[in-house]
Amino acid sequence: MAREWMKALLVLPMAVLAACGDVAGTEQVEQLGESAQGVLYAPPPPASGNILDSTTYLGPVALGSAVQTYFTTNPQYYSFTVQVPASSQIILEVTHAGSSMYLDTGLFVYGPKNASGSYGTTVLAQDDDAGYGQLSKLPAVNVVQGGEYLVVVSSGNGSGKQFRLQTNCVAGACVSSSLPPAPSGYQLTLTEQAITSQLSATLATGEAERDWTTASVRRFDFAWPYSGEASLAQADAAVLGFQEYQDYGYFAGTALTYPQLNDYLYSEFQPLHPQILSTYGNGWENVQVMTHYYSRAVAPGADGWFRLNVILFPQSKKIIVLEQIGYET
Repeated sequence: MAREWMKALLVLPMAVLAACGDVAGTEQVEQLGESAQGVLYAPPPPASGNILDSTTYLGPVALGSAVQTYFTTNPQYYSFTVQVPASSQIILEVTHAGSSMYLDTGLFVYGPKNASGSYGTTVLAQDDDAGYGQLSKLPAVNVVQGGEYLVVVSSGNGSGKQFRLQTNCVAGACVSSSLPPAPSGYQLTLTEQAITSQLSATLATGEAERDWTTASVRRFDFAWPYSGEASLAQADAAVLGFQEYQDYGYFAGTALTYPQLNDYLYSEFQPLHPQILSTYGNGWENVQVMTHYYSRAVAPGADGWFRLNVILFPQSKKIIVLEQIGYET
C-alpha cells in the first residue's frame, strides 16, 4: 500500500493566546444604572420577574477569561454569570477577534443575584455599538455591590454567526483568587488518556477513504493548580516536547480559532472537527488551536505534507493533538 511505503520513508532525517486578553484602559466610565444609548433586542421581561428566564443560560465566565459560541435563532439572548468583588470596575466586550463579520449585538448587565436567586429585570448597564463595527462594549462598569451578575449577549439577526465575549477588570485590579499565579516559565506536564470509541471510529473511517492520507488523534490532560488559565503557547511547547513532534518545532505555528481549524483539515477528517469539540469542551470555554505545517520530499519525485494541530481546552484542562499527513503519489 502507498501509505505503508511512505510511512517507512519517514525515518529519513529532516534537515534541520492568555485568557485575560487585552485589557482596555480607563475609558468612559459607566455607572451601574446608567445607559448612554438605546439598545436593540433586549430580552423581554418575564412574568417571573427574573430576567434569566428570558434567556438561554450557558454557564459561568470567570473574570479575565472569554467565552465563544454561536447564535442559532433570531432573535436570541444568551446569558452568562460572572462573580464580581465589591468596589470593582469591569470590562465587558464582544470582541472583533472571534466574532463573525457583520454581526450586530446587544450587551446587558443585570443583578446582583438576590437571596431568592433572581437577577431582577432592571438593566444595570447596556450597550449597542460601542465596540468594533456593530459589536458591543462596556469599557468600564463600576460595581459597588459584590455578587453574581448576569451578562446577556443578544442579536436580532445573528443566527449561524459566532461571537466571543471577553470579561476583564480595569488594570486587572478586581481579579482575585485563592490560588497563586503560575510560576514564570512554568511548563505543562501532560498525561495521555485514551480517546473515545466514537472518535476512533470516525478516524478509522476517514483513513479508509484514501490510502495517501493519514491522521491521528491523541488526548492529553494536565494539572493547573494556579489562577487564570494555561496559555496556548504553554500547550504548544508541551506537545512539541514529545520526540515524535519535534520536527514541527522548526516551523512557526499559526494561532487559529476552533472554527477556523475545519478549513485546514482534509475532507475525510472534517467529521472529527465537531466531535472533538462536543466530546471535550465544556460548552463555553475559548478553545484555541496552534497549527504547524511543513512539506518535504519523502521519495524521489514525491513530497509529504505534514500538519500538527494543538487544540487547547483551557477550562477543561485538556489538549487534543490532531496530526494530518498527506503523501504525493
